[in-house]
Amino acid sequence: MLYRGKYADGGDGREMAAKRQRTVDPGSSFYGSPGSSYIYNPSPYGYVSQPPPPPPFPVVRLRGLPFDCTETDVAEFFHGLDIVDVLFVHKGGKFSGEGFCVLGYPLQVDFALQRNRQNIGRRYVEVFRSKRQEYYKAIANEVSDARGGSPRRSAPRAKSYDDGKDSAEHTGVLRLRGLPFSANKDDIMEFFKDFALLEDSIHILMNSEGRPSGEAYVEFENAEDSKAAMAKDRMTLGSRYIELFPSSHGEMDDAISRGR
Repeated sequence: MLYRGKYADGGDGREMAAKRQRTVDPGSSFYGSPGSSYIYNPSPYGYVSQPPPPPPFPVVRLRGLPFDCTETDVAEFFHGLDIVDVLFVHKGGKFSGEGFCVLGYPLQVDFALQRNRQNIGRRYVEVFRSKRQEYYKAIANEVSDARGGSPRRSAPRAKSYDDGKDSAEHTGVLRLRGLPFSANKDDIMEFFKDFALLEDSIHILMNSEGRPSGEAYVEFENAEDSKAAMAKDRMTLGSRYIELFPSSHGEMDDAISRGR
């Protein structure tokens, strides 16, 4: 579940405000409910209520991730927590082994920190507190690298990867990989806004726990549309790069049935 409130930049939300002197001028007055903080206003109204600070943005930073790590691996690593987004950090076009994970609620950060130095595969992963600014800066760097043409993988692998897509037969079905875990059908329809899609033609896959897996299948009106839609390959939906693959109705049906 996506937390839609406002978060403070940094801090863990547990800092206690300094005790304030209770003795004030006889002419001054207090306003606000019990538990509120107060700021002195030199006006005749004395002290006025200050709203409590918003909760911190629920994000953690990961270090030491395996180089073949996937979003599903991170979701399983944080089993039981609400995963809103996973962002892998690249440097010079190569995966750095670092990433960010946005959680559903600020309180889940403490639970995520308990996974520090637990393993994904053979690698132990370090988990740190992070801040909204660090996460947004990482997103900006990823987008900047993509616009600058920095490769996401080595040239030989990228060539075979692209050649395979170009030579694949189109049947009107595409598989999407790398979706934000919070993405819904409306988001996918907006991503393919140049094409006429019905809500029933979008199939978001779930993992064994009933959570979004980051993959989906989309049925287009015809093979020509699905081939044209490949122009959206590796474009962003939110902060994520979406990979597109030509697929088939048979592959789609099998994937959907496995997720049930």
